[in-house]
Amino acid sequence: MLTVIFGRPGCPFCVRAKELAEQLSEARDDFDFRYIDIHEEGITKADMEKTIGKPVETVPQIFIGQTHIGGFTEFEQHVRDNELMPATQS
Repeated sequence: MLTVIFGRPGCPFCVRAKELAEQLSEARDDFDFRYIDIHEEGITKADMEKTIGKPVETVPQIFIGQTHIGGFTEFEQHVRDNELMPATQS
């Protein structure tokens, strides 16, 4: 499953989303992600609004496959709800 994270420099939730995606990528063979710096790529909130179909106030904005998940909180909840992170052994 390809996850795309749209974020910006200096955003703590973007950093956390990227870290979670890196952990998932290391733990799972079926997880891959791409982090897109909206400033580097010249992507505006208006551009994201067109893709998402509703106003965008914050980043990160995260897609899993073609599905818009939301921000970091929704991404973290999605990972928990779908048990995507393997349990660590003690």
